[in-house]
Amino acid sequence: MTLPLQGLVELLRQSRGFAAVARSLQQGSFLVTGLSGTQRSALLSTVYDPGRVMLVVTHGQQQADRLAQDLEELLPSAPIYVWEGHELMPYDEAEAAWDLRAQRLEVLAHIQAPGSVIVAPVQGLVEGLVELDPEIKSEISINSSSRMDIEELAERLVTLGYERTPMVETFGQFSIRGGIVDIAPFNQDHPVRIEFFDDEVDSIRTFELDTQKSLENIAEVVIKPAREVIYRWEEFPQIREAIWEAAKAQSSKLYGLRKRAEADRLLEQVARHLEAFEQQRYFPGMDQYKPFLGRIINLIDLVPSDALVVLDEPTRVRDAARALVVDTGQQLAGLLEQGRILPETAKIYQDWNDLWASLKGFTILYLSVLGKRTQGMDGVPSSSLGLRLPEHVNGSLERFLQKAKQLRGESYRMLVVTSHRERADRLVELLRDEDIPASFSPTVDHNLQMGSCLVTTGSLETGFEFPAFKLALYTDLELYGKRRAKRHKTAKVEKGLRLTQADLKEGDYVVHVNHGIGQYLGVETLEVGGHKKDYLKIKYAGQDRLYLPTDQIHLLQRYIGLDDQPPRLSKLGGSEWARIKKRAKESVKELAGGLLKLYAEREAIPGYAFPPDTPWQHDFESLFPYQETPDQLTAIAEVKRDMERQRPMDRLLCGDVGYGKTEVAIRAAFKAVASGKQVAVLVPTTILAQQHHRTFSERFESYPVTVAVMSRFQSQMEINKILAGLKDGTVDIVIGTHRLLSPDVVFKDLGLVVVDEEQRFGVAQKERLKEICKQVDVLTLSATPIPRTLHMAMVGVRDMSLIETPPEGRYPIRTYVVEYDEQIVQQAIRRELARKGQVYFVYNRVQTIDRMYAELQELVPEARIAIGHGQMDEAVLERVMLDFYNGEFDILLCTTIIETGMDIPNVNTLIVYDADQMGLAQLYQLRGRVGRTNRVAYAYFTHRKDKILSEDAEKRLQAIKEFTELGSGIKIAMRDLEIRGAGNILGPEQHGFITSVGFEMYCRLLEESIKELKGEVEQTPPEPVLDLDVDAYIPDEYVSDPNQKVELYKRIIEAVSLEDCDDLEEEIQDRFGDLPAPVRNLLQVARAKLLAKFIGISGINVQRGAFMVKLLEGLSLDNQIYMGLMRKYRGQVTYRHARIPRLRIAKAKDDEQSMAQLVEVLKDIHGGLTPPAVAGRNE
Repeated sequence: MTLPLQGLVELLRQSRGFAAVARSLQQGSFLVTGLSGTQRSALLSTVYDPGRVMLVVTHGQQQADRLAQDLEELLPSAPIYVWEGHELMPYDEAEAAWDLRAQRLEVLAHIQAPGSVIVAPVQGLVEGLVELDPEIKSEISINSSSRMDIEELAERLVTLGYERTPMVETFGQFSIRGGIVDIAPFNQDHPVRIEFFDDEVDSIRTFELDTQKSLENIAEVVIKPAREVIYRWEEFPQIREAIWEAAKAQSSKLYGLRKRAEADRLLEQVARHLEAFEQQRYFPGMDQYKPFLGRIINLIDLVPSDALVVLDEPTRVRDAARALVVDTGQQLAGLLEQGRILPETAKIYQDWNDLWASLKGFTILYLSVLGKRTQGMDGVPSSSLGLRLPEHVNGSLERFLQKAKQLRGESYRMLVVTSHRERADRLVELLRDEDIPASFSPTVDHNLQMGSCLVTTGSLETGFEFPAFKLALYTDLELYGKRRAKRHKTAKVEKGLRLTQADLKEGDYVVHVNHGIGQYLGVETLEVGGHKKDYLKIKYAGQDRLYLPTDQIHLLQRYIGLDDQPPRLSKLGGSEWARIKKRAKESVKELAGGLLKLYAEREAIPGYAFPPDTPWQHDFESLFPYQETPDQLTAIAEVKRDMERQRPMDRLLCGDVGYGKTEVAIRAAFKAVASGKQVAVLVPTTILAQQHHRTFSERFESYPVTVAVMSRFQSQMEINKILAGLKDGTVDIVIGTHRLLSPDVVFKDLGLVVVDEEQRFGVAQKERLKEICKQVDVLTLSATPIPRTLHMAMVGVRDMSLIETPPEGRYPIRTYVVEYDEQIVQQAIRRELARKGQVYFVYNRVQTIDRMYAELQELVPEARIAIGHGQMDEAVLERVMLDFYNGEFDILLCTTIIETGMDIPNVNTLIVYDADQMGLAQLYQLRGRVGRTNRVAYAYFTHRKDKILSEDAEKRLQAIKEFTELGSGIKIAMRDLEIRGAGNILGPEQHGFITSVGFEMYCRLLEESIKELKGEVEQTPPEPVLDLDVDAYIPDEYVSDPNQKVELYKRIIEAVSLEDCDDLEEEIQDRFGDLPAPVRNLLQVARAKLLAKFIGISGINVQRGAFMVKLLEGLSLDNQIYMGLMRKYRGQVTYRHARIPRLRIAKAKDDEQSMAQLVEVLKDIHGGLTPPAVAGRNE
């Protein structure tokens, strides 16, 4: 592991000032004044001791994040954790956000571990924790010699807050299949699989969540709690008694105040909660009962007594704690009167005096810029280190070079920490040109010399000058005026989003290639001719039912239409389906023909071939402040390759909003401008024009490139000036709405056109665009992601790039599904305004939107609210949106018009009213409007209190809840969205056909048509038909979950080689335990079918106690092979030479032996069989 900045810490430790602070802390508490930014983290890293815990308390979350990030750079080998306060109140009935839960549990797991550094904003200390009952074994340790009963283990896991599910899909769950227990503890990087033999542990191994495959064996595992509050179930009767007594007392108090409805409401609510306790033990909103479950303590009480505590700005910490306690007190008082909480709930919160009392007895390092002290700090000695902030040069490297010369003259050691290697190399070059000794090194150690400059890569918040020690540190902030991009540990969950076709749930609509659209009703095991087999049961029109053998599962696809309407079921038998399929096929053929023709025409037109990248291009690209994603890099390379070709580029770039498509376009634009060409960027709305103008201008600011914008917000005079500039070539890049398509827009030398959201332009505009772009490179961007299948189908008729990976450092969006509650809304809005952010409030009824406006104004009188909806005049709406974009309003109260294209990084809270009325894809897209930067974003999907939800709406909200845990809900929404994207690309005239046969089928037809038209049709031998009379199925006792069963059948069918079958057998054994005979037979049947296909066998069936193997017409067995078989299987194998040759293989007594023999014979034939083309023909 490289420790890039460790050397800087070592160096600072040698300075007198820093060493003196470390010595003073050995005597007791100490105050250091005058430090800000990275100066603080530098001091903390020099007093860090790997043998003791360090707890740093800050006055706010942002301060904590910044400090933690600096410490990660300066102390790369130290474990650094951030403790974050809860975002929900203890009584809110919503699940805590997944990543927050994981983060807090991680801190609790390591709080006693020597060397841990825990950074905690004081807000997180005010809400107390429950002291663990010493009786509860708060962790389970399992190793290879452990003995335990599986059901007992399950019981303990439930006590520790784990949830039992059929399959482990995310952390905090466990599942049991026979003797195999899968557990996903928060304190492990990977979930673990424990295999038992009776009550003994047979093996322990880690496995991958996505694939469910085992990774490696481990000797032991420690399972920590999955929740913060755990209690002993046997004490529940006393807990219930105490809660009920408190509720009765508060209720009679409310009765005395003549608040009858409130009193009844309280009893009703508490009764409901106690019932939930009985059923689940853990439920949302349970935290309000913390004081009944144990003694309330705070985080400081858990830290070891020899820890070093750091108070960053003690007066601000104190004020922040007091303000929060006052705020919370007022909220609780209001709720108490409304009969919504018990008086005990207030005991959860600790005020500043409680926290200060907990701090007594610790050695404390106080940091305060101005040396302000709080009560209780009298007599603490203090000193200042005399560090100062360096001068900012804001991108003017000349000024930096002058400063560097001056510092060299004063014999300073200079260190520059920049986030990009390219930037670092450029700086070294510039410094050397000025005769300043400079070098690049990935690590800082003894190479930091007086009078010279060392450049390294890293990311610190600010630089500093340390005159007494002759040291100057510069970062990107001082040099370029840009704060570093925040890196963040990505949540462990993000990776699990792979959608398998096997997500077949009962009730789903499916398409059978030959029978059409039906409804899937589940898996049934039927006995036919004395042998058991599994069938998929599918319902068709009327009373028709189809039992589909699982080995034909590949003929089935999920039906996906373009909207949420259920399709018409087909009739079994009859010609209707064939007719529908034929019509779709003809339309697809026409579409494919048109696409091919267009593609061929473009290939023939000469365009401009741009030269390869210049050094300028590399420089420009290194200034991109983020890490490019792999997809982004691929897309950039593809676009550049197209530009360097002689023919005009026509590429479509698809990817979700915020996945970095604009950067791809910006790099293409730079390449064009560097070759003296002009660039036009065409966007559908004025807002997007302004947005792109801002982005392009920022990226091009250090280069001599003129970027102009044309939209209806420009005066005629400005427009005339731009038109003249385009004509004489002084404007390099122009961004605009369809105004750019007017005949009066003339370019001097147009080289590239970028079209954003093409599907939102009208027909006439598209035609005009085609005229302009005849010989020019075109890059089209689309924010609706499209399905992989469509992309694959269109290879060779349309150049497409897909960006499917979100940028690094994105936090997952914290999503809460809650009943609409004014307090939650008020809290959410105030939290966002407190960090200078903005809020989207989606309310989808134009008629009553003014009433909602009045309600919000009353809730948060300090907020500036704007209204936007689709029935407003377009110009007025654009003005409102633009003002909101420029930060003149705090809340945009709007209908779902924001779901397309708006990208305002400053909006990070979304509140949706009546979310149960909207489709999943719509909610997913709305949710994607926030969380576009590196701060935590929130989405609140609310539904009304006493409304009876329809079953559909209930399902939808359930799916959104899964969403929040990044489960299948998000996959379904993604898929819906992709299908819409596909509809956009294929054009409205295709929609009816997609709906009639389903999307997957449509893609299959499209791919076939394109191949036919290009003459690429390949002959495939017919599938062999096997009827082997053996029990070959997956019994319910072995895999009980029907979804997992269907997935396994599907994968067995999809195996294309014997290795695949072996891998699958290994994986099934790994996941579900030893294979029972029917499953082993099932895999053998799959192997036999594969071998039959390779050899050229048309079918295998059973006649009179033997397998009869028929070869395809025209093939025969080679004599040598036949002789070899006779020798090896004396009398067991006979061969009859005829027009259709047959092989007879004797069956053994039991199925398993018979199958093994059949597979072995087929392997022998395949191993020595001459290829069919050369095999002896039967004349």
